[in-house]
Amino acid sequence: MASVVLSEAEKVYIVHGVQEDLRVDGRSCEDYRSVEVETDVVSNTSGSARVKLGHTDILVGVKAEMGTPKLEKPNEGYLEFFVDCSANATPEFEGRGGDDLGTEIANTLYRIFNNKSSVDLKSLCISPREHCWILYVDVLLLECGGNLFDAISIAVKAALFNTRIPRVRVLEDEEGSKDIELSDDPYDCIRLSVENVPCIVTLCKIGYRHVVDATLQEEACSLASLLVSVTSKGVVTCMRKVGKGSLDPESIFEMMETSKRVGKVLHTSLQSILHKEESLGPKRQKVGFLG
Repeated sequence: MASVVLSEAEKVYIVHGVQEDLRVDGRSCEDYRSVEVETDVVSNTSGSARVKLGHTDILVGVKAEMGTPKLEKPNEGYLEFFVDCSANATPEFEGRGGDDLGTEIANTLYRIFNNKSSVDLKSLCISPREHCWILYVDVLLLECGGNLFDAISIAVKAALFNTRIPRVRVLEDEEGSKDIELSDDPYDCIRLSVENVPCIVTLCKIGYRHVVDATLQEEACSLASLLVSVTSKGVVTCMRKVGKGSLDPESIFEMMETSKRVGKVLHTSLQSILHKEESLGPKRQKVGFLG
C-alpha cells in the first residue's frame, strides 16, 4: 500500500490534533472528504463507475457474461472480483509490487459479498444447473491517497447500480433441447437491487481516538485499523482488523458504533447521488477522464 514518511514532529502534530477532534485538513474525526461519483464512464461494460475520494481515484467496470452455475449453488449466479493496482498510482506498484494488495482487496470484497442479503444472486440464474450470469467486477486503482477500501466499496456499489444485464428467454423445443434468446432491445434489461450492498467504513486508531477516511499521513500515524462493512440500515455484515497494532475490546465496540452511524449517512448520500444522476438521463454531462 502507498505510504509516506513523516518526521516525529509531524506525527505528534497529527496525533494531538486528532485528540482535540481537529484534523490537519479541518475535518472532525467522523467526517469524510468530498466524494465524486460518476457512473457509466466505460462504454464496453455492463456497468461502470469512477470514484474520487480526496486524492484516491478508483475505476470499476462490471462485465456480465453467461456461464455455468457452481455445483453447490445450482440456482444462483455469482460475482468474480479482480483488482489491478496501476503503477501510475504509486511507484511501489511497479512490476508485481501491487499483487499482494490486489489479492487482499479482492479477498475482502469476496467476504463482503459472501452472504445472501448483499445481492440477489438468484436473479442472475437463467436455467438451474445449466446457465447463469457471471458478473466480473474489475477494480483499477488509478491513484492512492489513503482510505482505499472505503473508496473501492463505494465504486463497486455504484458500478453494480449502473449495471444492466440483457433479459434472456429460454426456449424449449419438442425434443427437450433448450435455446437461449437474448433481447435486442437495450432497454429490456435486468437491474440489480443494491439497497443491501454494504459499504466499508475504515476506522484508524490514532492515539486514544479513531478517525474515518484517513489520509496517507494519518494512516502513517496509525498502528491498527478496523474495516467494518455496513449496510444502509446500519447492520454490520463483516469486520476485519488491519495493521500490526492491537485493539482493546472497548475500542472495537466504540469503532463499531461509529461505523454504524457514519455508514448510514454514507449510504444515504450515495443513493441520493446515484438516483439524481440517473434521473438526468441523456442530459447528464459526462466528465470522464478529462474533468
